[in-house]
Amino acid sequence: MNPVSDQTPIETPTCSAKGCRADAVWVLAWNNPKLHTPERRKTWLACEEHREHLSQFLGVRGFLKDVVPLAEWESDSAADR
Repeated sequence: MNPVSDQTPIETPTCSAKGCRADAVWVLAWNNPKLHTPERRKTWLACEEHREHLSQFLGVRGFLKDVVPLAEWESDSAADR
């Protein structure tokens, strides 16, 4: 008999590219200046394969603010708490 775990499995963040289910390794921080205050950051996650495509999509619109490794983003977020 297997014991039942009370812990919810931790989900690995996945890429934001349409149809991609690969593990995310990059955070693309962006904002739309017509909708968001300058300090506001929305995020997309990217795998290695889609990092450049998603960055270009946001960049040509003037939305892309930063691209950082997911591990760095998570450690910076933990430090802010």
